[in-house]
Amino acid sequence: MHILGISAYYHDSAACILKNGEIIAAAQEERFTRKKHDQNFPSNAIKYCLEEASIQSSELGLVAFYDKPFLKFERILETYLSSAPRGISSFLKAIPLWIRKKLWIKILIQEELEGYKGKILFPEHHASHAASAFYASPYKDAAFLTMDGVGEWATTSYGIGQENQMEILADIQFPHSLGLLYSSFTYYTGFRVNSGEYKVMGLAPYGEPKYKDLIYEHLIDVKEDGSFLMDMTYFNYASGLTMTSNKFHDLFGGPPREPESELSQKEMDLARSIQEVTEEIVMKMASHVKKVTGKKYLCLAGGVALNCVSNGKLLRSGIFEDIFIQPAAGDAGGALGCAYIAWYQYLGKERVIDGKSDFMKGAYLGPKFSNEKIKTFLDKKNYKYIRLTDDELPELIADLVADQKVIGWFQGRMEFGPRALGGRTIIGDARSPETQKTINLKIKYRESFRPFAPSVREEDISKYFEIDRPSPYMLLVADVKKEKQLKMSEEQETYFGLDKLNIARSEIPAVTHVDYSARIQSVNKITNPRYYEMLTKFNEKYGCPVIVNTSFNVRGEPIVCTPEDAYICFMRTEMDYLLLNNFLLKKSDQQSLKNDLDWKLEFELD
Repeated sequence: MHILGISAYYHDSAACILKNGEIIAAAQEERFTRKKHDQNFPSNAIKYCLEEASIQSSELGLVAFYDKPFLKFERILETYLSSAPRGISSFLKAIPLWIRKKLWIKILIQEELEGYKGKILFPEHHASHAASAFYASPYKDAAFLTMDGVGEWATTSYGIGQENQMEILADIQFPHSLGLLYSSFTYYTGFRVNSGEYKVMGLAPYGEPKYKDLIYEHLIDVKEDGSFLMDMTYFNYASGLTMTSNKFHDLFGGPPREPESELSQKEMDLARSIQEVTEEIVMKMASHVKKVTGKKYLCLAGGVALNCVSNGKLLRSGIFEDIFIQPAAGDAGGALGCAYIAWYQYLGKERVIDGKSDFMKGAYLGPKFSNEKIKTFLDKKNYKYIRLTDDELPELIADLVADQKVIGWFQGRMEFGPRALGGRTIIGDARSPETQKTINLKIKYRESFRPFAPSVREEDISKYFEIDRPSPYMLLVADVKKEKQLKMSEEQETYFGLDKLNIARSEIPAVTHVDYSARIQSVNKITNPRYYEMLTKFNEKYGCPVIVNTSFNVRGEPIVCTPEDAYICFMRTEMDYLLLNNFLLKKSDQQSLKNDLDWKLEFELD
């Protein structure tokens, strides 16, 4: 029995396929189209999933879509009607797409899946989020909490999962939304909504929470149980084309920051303020969910669950014994969640768990390429390379990292979700204070303030970071251990804003943020043995089991999917080496990419 799950038409469209309840493949459409956050119907992702499962669409047992389009359309119509004639521009922009495509998802799916005559299920959006987290978790029974922008009507929900069943107990409904509140500040500080929220999170430690009281006094009324109401006169997203209103702008002293303009201390203080408000609301919600459900464990999904700073604080609070966060917590993960609902709730299949490991397979669920395919590609293009044996590869790469080289690491299956986890990753030396600056400016072409994540061997995580358990999906932030931190001078202690940036704060400065924190990925030898072996060699030879890990892409583009994507990204940047499975390419050995591919450098500004 194969079940196909689909998410589409908001952002991060994706497809996932289950075989007898096991995840066989999952991928976002953006990786194939090279259009970041692609929201279009995931035809390419579906094709990949079917190929990975070695079946035709006619052989599918069930198909599920991650939300209820008619219910969502009802919410959109009611919202516009309640504010008419205000919002007519937004209405005229949105409705044609609904009339042409979004209302006819069932017909579209039937047309795309040639030969499929079976049932198509439409669970609710937040049920799909919850299922993606609970059914993928290692827990027999647990509470769940989902938080995002908006689904059909719900923006936040909680409930319980037990065995193969789930129940949503309560929700908060549109337009009151923690995700959209955070996105409003993303918009106001000059970043792109549904893309730049992690930039706001990264910018927060450079500021002070000067605007937190204003947020609580004017924008949002938060109750002790974490429920809230927002004053919608400050926002424009319900019926307009912008996130915030003039009243919001007046409250915070001026119009939104122009994208790509210089960041000021104001943006940093705004980022810190909304980050702290978000953390406090999440903590109240979690406390209430614990009180109502009495469960030991909590599962998180929805876009707000990608806020790894909040996640880390929630874990350290001890409200729950442990938490599991779906690595594809945003809308892409909805494709997995609706497929799970079809398997467990619609078909009533038994759920068998061991209580130890989750079912995400390290999130390595995307395409992979054999050495033979890669060699054929390289030889056809006459690209120069050397072929490494399995035995010599880990040590040689460890040596290159220690020699301050920046390397594109392309190995095995591509990751599902927004994080690079050692499948499509750029690596460097975490011990070097220059690595962050070099990769940001010469490789990623992105803002200098944005931190990089450490990859660390699972057994060494507590030696370097204040955390007592694995963090395989880079969704938890914890402080660097005190004994690994470096004391700042009296003068450095007085720095503020971006002046804090280029100060070495620990023995691994390239992955230590200005507040001494790090967004950690732990690596084990079961889910990613080659990456683990390279870290082991680096530790054996250089006394450090930690390296820099950042996603293999340049700013404005999705993570690379194919060897050709990787080579183009390698040549567009000042990366030193590219490793494609066992094939190592040195930049100085390559001819100019422009001569080879007639390529023009055009980066999308986001």
